[in-house]
Amino acid sequence: MIVKWLTKFWVPILLIFISLLASRDLLLPGYFPMHDDLQMMRQLQLEKCFKDLQIPCRWVPDMGYGYGFPLFNYYPPLPYLVGQVFRLVGFHFTEVAKIIFLLSIMLSGFTMYLLAKEFWGRFGGVVSATFYIWAPYHALDVFVRGAMNESWALVWFPLLLWSTYKLIVSTSPAPAKRDHPSSILKWVMILALAWAALLLSHNIMVLIFTPVLAVWSLWWLWRTGKFNKVPMLAIGGIWGIGLAAFFTLPVFFEKNLVHVETLTQGYYEYIAHFATFKQLFFSRFWGYGASVWMDGDGMAFPVGHVHWILALVIVVLTIASIIFKKKKKFNLNLVALVGFLLVVGIGAAFMAHSRSTPIWLTFPFLSIVQFPWRFLTLTIFSLSFLAGALVVLLAPLRVIGKAIISALLIFLIIFNFNFFRVERTGPVTDQEKFSGEAWRLQQTAGIYDYLPKGARIAPQSARKEPLEIDSGKAEFSQTKEGTNWLKTNIKVNSDNATVVVNIFNFPNWKAWIDGKKTEIKVLPKDDLARISLLVPQGDHKLEVRLTNTPIRTVGNMISLISWFILLRILWKRKHSFKLSHVK
Repeated sequence: MIVKWLTKFWVPILLIFISLLASRDLLLPGYFPMHDDLQMMRQLQLEKCFKDLQIPCRWVPDMGYGYGFPLFNYYPPLPYLVGQVFRLVGFHFTEVAKIIFLLSIMLSGFTMYLLAKEFWGRFGGVVSATFYIWAPYHALDVFVRGAMNESWALVWFPLLLWSTYKLIVSTSPAPAKRDHPSSILKWVMILALAWAALLLSHNIMVLIFTPVLAVWSLWWLWRTGKFNKVPMLAIGGIWGIGLAAFFTLPVFFEKNLVHVETLTQGYYEYIAHFATFKQLFFSRFWGYGASVWMDGDGMAFPVGHVHWILALVIVVLTIASIIFKKKKKFNLNLVALVGFLLVVGIGAAFMAHSRSTPIWLTFPFLSIVQFPWRFLTLTIFSLSFLAGALVVLLAPLRVIGKAIISALLIFLIIFNFNFFRVERTGPVTDQEKFSGEAWRLQQTAGIYDYLPKGARIAPQSARKEPLEIDSGKAEFSQTKEGTNWLKTNIKVNSDNATVVVNIFNFPNWKAWIDGKKTEIKVLPKDDLARISLLVPQGDHKLEVRLTNTPIRTVGNMISLISWFILLRILWKRKHSFKLSHVK
């Protein structure tokens, strides 16, 4: 019974084992240092929003040194939405952060398998998945940078190519099977979900990956001649945007409301972060420091020795298969796919090198990428996908070929094993992380990333009180504060009083005095652009609350409609709609 079960499910079991081996340090007690050490803070802020029924979460109360921040109006929330599921079942914040890192590694392996097995078979899918999981840049994202969102973006790259390909080559069910769900509709839905997931994972990865997806789609449309699938591809893309509209519309239309220019200035100027040829292809250095000018980096940017050498071997074997093919014509799809993946992989690595500077200067919008070595996400994706082709090319060798490939996988894991580890672990608890100096550092980290436009400077010290009196005489009582609201009773003893609410002003904060809407002002002398109100003499009830702008409202409504349609279809087809399973 056990042998039969293992035989049937050997692929998922093997991929889980390979993923856990790469993620082994995430299973250890305690926590570990990383560059972007805000994972627990973001999770806490999202949880506070949910408890306060601020859904979707846009304004977080504790960041910006306690003056608040429109974090999730601009920062993709998907990994933290997943993390909240584990919070609900009782995991600590330290555990949740490690779990969602681990899931990003594991799921990327599974999605790569789904894509690669379409072209290289099941064993080829396992090869590509293993190479993807064990790519050095994957370790850099998780164990060095702590780039949670970028790591999750890597999950959706394969799923997008897979669903697009399946949608293009799929056919409608036969008339006798009309009670079965349309395969075309199934792939449209998967494409929409994958596209929405990428949009909700990492803004920059959307920019980097979209051209690859476009070329991939055009190739298969031309190769199959099924240009009638263009409308279905468009529906899948638009539907995906609709599912994520609550986030994507504000990101696009409200970017002028915050100091986004700081994202490409100073340390974040791309010109300082090109990788050298040696770093990309030959160096075995591994570090946990920062990316700095020229080659003095404390972190590594390897494409992966095994990855790029195997890519060259596959190219040679592909050319050889064309030359020595006598009776049959060469496989155009194989040759084209090998060529496409090689061009994407080497082209992306070129974008990480300073020789690509003319391209960066020609397209100024690329500066938002910040770090050119981010293009290595495309390199590891394409070269890992390409690695599975070795199974097809060595198929004539049968058992010997499989033995060679199995030995190669073991060598890959051993060769990259030391990359996949944390710098150190410590017995950090949630309470320690959310108190003292650790709390202050998380409140101030990235304070200029999405600072509201009205603020000329960032606060230099933590907020002490929620309310202040700028002029006049007044007293506060029964003050209550949530994630995006504040209520208080105020007694003004002078003719009037100017009240300052220690929250950054940002559209659409609104205020009411005794239930009547009142004007919000910003004092000319206030560099922080905090909310200011003029309150007349007497006893009053004061409330301020962040409400939706028209763009946020439209985005919310589009997402609600898009998700309703999706769930309605799934509900109606619950007995007949079956997604493809990993075999």
